[in-house]
Amino acid sequence: MVTRLRKTRKLRGKVTFGHGRIIKHRKHPGGRGNAGGQHHHRIHFDKFHPGYFGKKGMRYLHYTKNKYHNPIVNLDRLWSLVPDQFKDLKSPEDKVPIIDVVQHGYYKVLGKGVIPKVPVIVKAKFFSRIAEKKIKEAGGACVLVA
Repeated sequence: MVTRLRKTRKLRGKVTFGHGRIIKHRKHPGGRGNAGGQHHHRIHFDKFHPGYFGKKGMRYLHYTKNKYHNPIVNLDRLWSLVPDQFKDLKSPEDKVPIIDVVQHGYYKVLGKGVIPKVPVIVKAKFFSRIAEKKIKEAGGACVLVA
């Protein structure tokens, strides 16, 4: 906002500058930041931020994220991982594309989207129930890899 439209321009010359004569304008009367959340600002914290104070759940000591590293890929992205030599073939029985999603950095195959009616062999660590069903309906197979 430009300076000439600010409220301070109208308040020039007024002694109290819009803060009243009796109750003075002081710096931080309620404290800075979240001060008083358990004391004089308790109603505000309980009303608008329930559960802000205290603990919840169990502690997990030495939590390492590599145990839970589980990148996912959906079925609609799966066909982009097929080598180019198989993309133009229309289901010859002797050549079936093998998609190793672990080689591409994914561990789990999920069932969002559709897969072409071409049999493929998909290798992954985990499959969702719907993904496994859709792959088998297309004539493919799901192979679990350690």
